Amino acid sequence: MEAPAAPHSPAESGAAENRVDIVVDSPEAMGDMGRRLAGLLRAGDLVMLSGELGAGKTTLTRGLGEGLGVRGAVTSPTFVIARVHPSLAGGPPLVHVDAYRLGGGLDEMEDLDLDVSLPDSVIVVEWGEGKVEELTDDRLHIRIHRAVGDTSDEVRQVTVTGLGERWAAADLGALSA
Repeated sequence: MEAPAAPHSPAESGAAENRVDIVVDSPEAMGDMGRRLAGLLRAGDLVMLSGELGAGKTTLTRGLGEGLGVRGAVTSPTFVIARVHPSLAGGPPLVHVDAYRLGGGLDEMEDLDLDVSLPDSVIVVEWGEGKVEELTDDRLHIRIHRAVGDTSDEVRQVTVTGLGERWAAADLGALSA
């Protein structure tokens, strides 16, 4: 179950919003979506991922890492909190953070120096809602919904919301190709 988050809607901050809803029907398709997402990202981008345990957050990030051409296998950083994957293709490094075990907001995450890493990296934060919004007004928030309970259903409902001027005119529909 996802930890409760402090509300932070675009209406509260006056930020622009761009949104797309996508149906993903398999882990392979989730990885493909991550690879397409890599084509939209650049250094300085913050991506927040939320969803139930097993929803596909790390699978999406693995595809994103492949699309960015980073070094190392992208795996869940649950027990190490954060991993940095340098680019092998001359692009920005991928900083992959799992904030599940962190209870507070940005103050508790200060030791990770995300504010220092952000200008030069693509930062993906799983379970970041209510914890990292203060880093930037321009961010992507990706919510992955899956059927819960005893089910083998692989279908995911993914809502991608681009917040701020950086994402106002971005073609988020390209993620559903």
